[in-house]
Amino acid sequence: MSRSFLLAATAALGLLLSAATPANAVADGESVPDGRYTFSVKLTMTGIPTADGGRRNSACSGALISARWVITAGHCFRDANNVRVEYPVADLTTATIGRTDLTDTDHGIEAKVIAVRQSPTADVALAEIDTPAWRIPPLRLATRAPQVGDILRVTGYGSTTSVNPAPVTHLRTGQLQILTVGDSVLGLHGYAPAADTTPCPYDSGGPYFAERKHHRPQLVAVVSNGPSCPHTATENAARVENIAPWIRSVLRAAR
Repeated sequence: MSRSFLLAATAALGLLLSAATPANAVADGESVPDGRYTFSVKLTMTGIPTADGGRRNSACSGALISARWVITAGHCFRDANNVRVEYPVADLTTATIGRTDLTDTDHGIEAKVIAVRQSPTADVALAEIDTPAWRIPPLRLATRAPQVGDILRVTGYGSTTSVNPAPVTHLRTGQLQILTVGDSVLGLHGYAPAADTTPCPYDSGGPYFAERKHHRPQLVAVVSNGPSCPHTATENAARVENIAPWIRSVLRAAR
């Protein structure tokens, strides 16, 4: 059963984010130590309009790429007709940044998403926040194209399973290996700590980043979609480094 189908069914119970299914907190991953990967973002959407005139709640993951901008999956901002849009679709969309443990209000910030920009070529969106996160180091964009065999780390606040999914309150992480490189999509397989380490519902938009010793992490892609989790099949991620000119143009225009 596909993750999209499962999440759509869960939505009927009021637990799902969207029919297109965001991925969940990393399945068969591990908890992130407090204070690590503080660029990670939890997006909480309250009151998203539905096609039947109702409202639903949802969540996604993301990453801070500048003091005022968060990168996430484009499908995290869709209207009642499942069309990606350039505005916050929910009554309230909150970005929680720099908080490994979401219950620890002594660290990080909470800000309101006030604007959205959609990539014209990839499942990627940029969300502007109303309170700059000046004290939290943003995640840098990668400067080289990803290669088959590269190992990437992912972080997210999603579920750990597609069965009755629910977001976690503590940031989780795992590593996946690139299997294929397309024009806008990467195909990845679980790598560590297990072969079925994969994103789940509510991990949509979470960052895939490269780590090198003595270097800051670099953003390569964001979580897009995949099968029900955990799984050992192919996970899809939206490439970011090849749309860096568009990303930088959005950030410059907003100054």
